[in-house]
Amino acid sequence: MQSHQLSSGDVIADRRADYARMLEEGGEPEAAAELMEQALELVPGWAAGWYRLATYREKAGKSDAAIEAYRSTLALDPEDIFGAALKLALLGDVATPDRPPSRYVERLFDDYADRFESALVEKLDYSVPQKLAALVASTGRQYRLAVDLGCGTGLLGPEIRGRVSRLEGFDLSQNMLAKAAEKQVYDSLAQADLSLVPDLSSLFADAARHRADLVTAADVLMYLGNLESVFAIVEDLASTGADIAFSVEDAGEGDGFHLAPSLRYAHSEAYVRKLLARHGLEILEIVKTVIRKDGGKPVAGILFLTRKSA
Repeated sequence: MQSHQLSSGDVIADRRADYARMLEEGGEPEAAAELMEQALELVPGWAAGWYRLATYREKAGKSDAAIEAYRSTLALDPEDIFGAALKLALLGDVATPDRPPSRYVERLFDDYADRFESALVEKLDYSVPQKLAALVASTGRQYRLAVDLGCGTGLLGPEIRGRVSRLEGFDLSQNMLAKAAEKQVYDSLAQADLSLVPDLSSLFADAARHRADLVTAADVLMYLGNLESVFAIVEDLASTGADIAFSVEDAGEGDGFHLAPSLRYAHSEAYVRKLLARHGLEILEIVKTVIRKDGGKPVAGILFLTRKSA
């Protein structure tokens, strides 16, 4: 969510905030921060304003002052729809959280839904759906039921629809699900939080679990840090012999994950391999590739095709 979309409720404060945004966009973050401070003197309880002040201070190179403002944002907005806790982690003030706040991710994509595909596909050269679908096609299988976790606006759905009899999609954002529904590709769509095992598993009756023979997650796991809950969900949904195809941003060497400046998580191949082994998922193929651009630079990713062992 763009913080300038939330009004302070005070006309003068909003006007100063608008001027501050213009200064920041003009390359003057320090002057923007000073003007935002004046706006916040009028409305000290404005969480979005504190977040904007924090970003201006950060761009001005004033890390300590930015941390103070991010802390104020979090104190005023405990649900953390702005992701202030992630910013504090990047600035070294707190430990990296295992996952982002669910409300932050939900509001981020609710706000992004209308322009998601044009921004991601046309401007950022996003190619994960096509590449992941090619991995699925390499198996030569036809699937009875595919579950698309974090389906978003449904970019992967049309790519795999011809190989599945029934396609179900799940996402945290209702607005993204509405866009996916417009494609008329999915047989079922529902809201679910992938960071919470009970949230998704509860959507299935006991008799319906372990039923999917294809589970996909395209460009989703980078919005989670610790992937233990996701693989627990996959283990719960997938039938024996099911194929699981997913992507991660590549963290390079090491055996863990880290939070990137983009506020997305990157995971190492070693970390993912460890979790796959723990949950009985055999690796069929690994592909390292560029998955998108960020700030004009290529983002390295890893595509996995795995199978649930007996």
